[in-house]
Amino acid sequence: MTISTFDPDQLDGSVRPQDDLFRHANGVWLSSAVIPEDRPLTGSFTALRDASELAVRAIIEDAAGTGGDAAADGIDAKLGTLYAGFMDTQRIEAEGAAPIMPLLERIAAVTTVEELVDLSAGLTRSGVQGLAAPYVSNDAGNPERYLLHLYQSGLGLPDESYYREDGFAETREKYGELLATLFGLVGTGDPAGAAARVLALETRLAASSMGSVERRDPQKTYNLVQHGDVAGLSDHLVPWLGIVTDAPDQAAELVVNQPDYVRGLDAALREEDLATWREWLASRVLLHASDYLDERFVDAAFAFYGTHLAGTPQLKDRWKRGVALVEGAMGEAIGQRYVERHFPATHKAAMLDLVGNLIAAYESSITALTWMTDETRSRALEKLARFTTKIGYPEQWIDYGPLDVRPSDLYGNVLRAAEFEHRRQLDKLGQPIDRGLWLMTPQTVNAYYMPTMNEIVFPAAILQPPFFDIEADDAINYGAIGAVIGHEIGHGFDDKGSQFDGTGRLSNWWSEQDRKAFDALTGRLVAQYAALEPSEVPGQAVNGELTLGENIGDLGGLGISYRAYLLSLGGAEAPVVDGLTGTQRFFLSWATCWQQKIRPEEAKRRLTVDPHSPNEFRCNQVVRNLDEFHEAFAVGEQDGLWLDPAERVRIW
Repeated sequence: MTISTFDPDQLDGSVRPQDDLFRHANGVWLSSAVIPEDRPLTGSFTALRDASELAVRAIIEDAAGTGGDAAADGIDAKLGTLYAGFMDTQRIEAEGAAPIMPLLERIAAVTTVEELVDLSAGLTRSGVQGLAAPYVSNDAGNPERYLLHLYQSGLGLPDESYYREDGFAETREKYGELLATLFGLVGTGDPAGAAARVLALETRLAASSMGSVERRDPQKTYNLVQHGDVAGLSDHLVPWLGIVTDAPDQAAELVVNQPDYVRGLDAALREEDLATWREWLASRVLLHASDYLDERFVDAAFAFYGTHLAGTPQLKDRWKRGVALVEGAMGEAIGQRYVERHFPATHKAAMLDLVGNLIAAYESSITALTWMTDETRSRALEKLARFTTKIGYPEQWIDYGPLDVRPSDLYGNVLRAAEFEHRRQLDKLGQPIDRGLWLMTPQTVNAYYMPTMNEIVFPAAILQPPFFDIEADDAINYGAIGAVIGHEIGHGFDDKGSQFDGTGRLSNWWSEQDRKAFDALTGRLVAQYAALEPSEVPGQAVNGELTLGENIGDLGGLGISYRAYLLSLGGAEAPVVDGLTGTQRFFLSWATCWQQKIRPEEAKRRLTVDPHSPNEFRCNQVVRNLDEFHEAFAVGEQDGLWLDPAERVRIW
């Protein structure tokens, strides 16, 4: 039986799809939907995340019900102990700031910059924000080996622009108030002065930090450094690395993503007062620990990060925050049980069929491109042929046996969980590439493309309506999960991913002529999005450069998924369902995926830091560029979504 997931009554007849596909598909929902008080937005993604969260809660509470000893009785006992520790509010309120006082006392006892660097390195291993952010990943210049990478760090605000732009002056003031409150709660003398000094130091670090658009450029962030040359960037980084990695020989070579930040950090360590650096390091502990201490800390942090930055009026229920803690600490342990309960084998097989058609559609499209020469085309097809697809869950699960979880030691468990993950990452160094590893858990409602592995990954939790319905007709699934698959494949050919070849190596496989043609097309897409202003924050425009990669993914993903949908029909005519043609259902399914209502504060924040465009434009601006959409709904020059054929951009 052919099933449509659309209820025709949910289509808004007062809005024509030719004028606004997003509101035609979602208008009825938008008119009645209420954003829950404990979140900055609601929509299709959050509905799935809610379902995943409830499923995870059941898994954790079942584990907690085992009543076992975390040290002796295995993974379920660890899950239950972690969760029970967070839910023990009586103990947490009674302890107050006591769990972090030993750390603050160690920081206060620091007498030299060298001691501060060493202590910061040790805290970094335990998940506390440090002088730099280390992580282990494939070497972009040689993706068959792992290397340590260093990312800029040190800031409590979302982005370096928050420290310099006039539009964020109030946010800087509120952030200073948060720091002063936290300092006051632990008895710091002159908490307002300490907060002001920390903010000034962060402002200095921000001045050396790379901006959000630059950080998307892999040529600028791939800076291979020999260990012996690290001192040329920063004398202080050498001992810091020794502690972060256990031994200097583990970082014989490393990638420094933002060398200017490291140089600026080194100058600040030499020139700023040690007392200010102690206050800064103490503030990192306070910010890191605030969610795990008593209500005074929790409420202060939420008032800034939740209410001021995101516009969220109400803190999430404690069980939700407890679930997030356990997921962060033991995500794959939960994922293994999630898959057993919620991911049928039939879903994986159906997804592999979809991916096969998407790959075939990309091959057909690349073969027919008029702007690309044969030499570059052959390299693009070679890369496409080497894509790896992961569906649902990993074949091998993380072993959490060595993780030390203790009853009645919530913050200690948080630190040890971070240390466990840090150790797990370091263990990759010097080892062969593990192509079975996942960067997301099965219960995560998302998907990703990893350029150095040339792989697309789709966790189990996103493989549900409205993205994937095994009972739905092909138009629905290709308009939703098919476009998501196409989007992730498209990241391999966006402005960033296209700089990596089929082996995952950062290399130029383009002719100069083809790269210029590609840049001309993407430049037109940048201009299109830079002219768009979200309805929630009129007067503030999308950053077309920051969102370029995701916009390319959306545009290519939807266009290629439509080709794949036609392939799935095998030449047959698509049925008409609920009075809608197959092509119309395809585009309406796409529109439904982006159903969202968002608070103005969160919309503003995302314009600065989020590489994704606002949801209404992920729907409407993409379809404006597709001839198939214009034909499906007979869009004419007088209609709101009309785009002159000469202005339409089609890259892949």
